[in-house]
Amino acid sequence: METGSPDDTGTAGATQAADRAGPPDQAGPVLPAGPAGPADPAREEPVWTGLPPGLLRMRRLLLVVWLGLLTLAAGVLPALFLAPLWAALALLPLALLAWGWVMLGRNWRSWRYAERADDLLISRGVLWQEETVVPYGRMQLVEVTSGPVERHFGLASVQLHTAAAATDATIPGLDPAEAERLRDRLTELGEARSAGL
Repeated sequence: METGSPDDTGTAGATQAADRAGPPDQAGPVLPAGPAGPADPAREEPVWTGLPPGLLRMRRLLLVVWLGLLTLAAGVLPALFLAPLWAALALLPLALLAWGWVMLGRNWRSWRYAERADDLLISRGVLWQEETVVPYGRMQLVEVTSGPVERHFGLASVQLHTAAAATDATIPGLDPAEAERLRDRLTELGEARSAGL
């Protein structure tokens, strides 16, 4: 899932800017275009990478398992010991399951990361969006972790540790090969940046 690339400059960008400016009679003075040449790297939009769908499948399966058991308990036990009408209590966990299914999808789509020249960006969140910038020179430890459930789904997480605990970050649910590639690249860039300080 990419939302920007270094090749997004040119006539398409100029057309979009003109469309946003509105009609010519309402827009301000037209400024001449800058010299044709490479775009300023500091102003380029980062190339975002989304998380693989395996993470969403794993989280939804866990949701179905736990809320499925709760639905059975809420429907069967009251019906057996009280009255059959109490089986309607099972509708509450089912509604929670439907809501959680949608929210897990939205949360999964909100996670993304971008590797830039000097730092790593991690963006996440639906209602409260959070973007973490981890400078390569501040990284002290990059580790790949994978619990039993993650291993079953072929997933791994990359944990970034920095000098300041507030900037520690995690990228969950990556393919193990991508997690190892990211770990090796971030470690290499971190060593190069810290040696240059």
